[in-house]
Amino acid sequence: MNMELDFIKEMFDSIAPKYDFLNRFLSLRQDVMWRRQMVKAGTIPHGGVVLDVACGTCDVALEIKKQKGDQVTISGTDFSPGMLLLGKQKILSRCGTMDIELTAGNALALPFKDNCLDALFIAFGIRNIMDREGALVDFHRVLKKNGKVVILELSAPRQGSLQRLYMTYFQKILPFIGGLFSKNKNAYHYLPASVLKFPGAGNFANSMEKAGFNNIQWKKMTLGIVTLFVGTK
Repeated sequence: MNMELDFIKEMFDSIAPKYDFLNRFLSLRQDVMWRRQMVKAGTIPHGGVVLDVACGTCDVALEIKKQKGDQVTISGTDFSPGMLLLGKQKILSRCGTMDIELTAGNALALPFKDNCLDALFIAFGIRNIMDREGALVDFHRVLKKNGKVVILELSAPRQGSLQRLYMTYFQKILPFIGGLFSKNKNAYHYLPASVLKFPGAGNFANSMEKAGFNNIQWKKMTLGIVTLFVGTK
């Protein structure tokens, strides 16, 4: 498990400088819309305390800031120093001050007290965690009663010509373009492999339920290439 963790950390550190550009380019800027919908699904209360897990370069945290302004307290955590450094620079550039608190952390043992968060977000990060159920249990621990976990993850269309077209793009074109710009071909071969290994929406919802969440809902977006999950403590 430590070997896998080190590999993923090193991989994200290496692609961090081109991460935002490639996200926009490879998703045709759909990632901006996905995060907007994700934050809305969190129904963050006035004065709420929220966390962006596997925050990367802080796109979700900054979308929360954009939607809620100074009404909420926002934190972000990630295990990649390279991503956190770029996230800090982006926050200072957009906000002028460090309005979002960043900490290095592991999703399996979040550096937060029990029952302290109104909402927890994780975008494109849960599939990189080997012990997903363990992470979900820790997400449940840090949320207040009626707090929401909101998870955005890539998924593969399941049928017909759309699936074939998507798989051609995902397994051949995306690794080529990602490797060309990031200089890390392995990272963009890992990406499609990790998405294909991720469980279907129903199975992942069952894992959320086992971790203690209820009122679990999911929505597929952009022809099924991403899925948005919401659960309540």
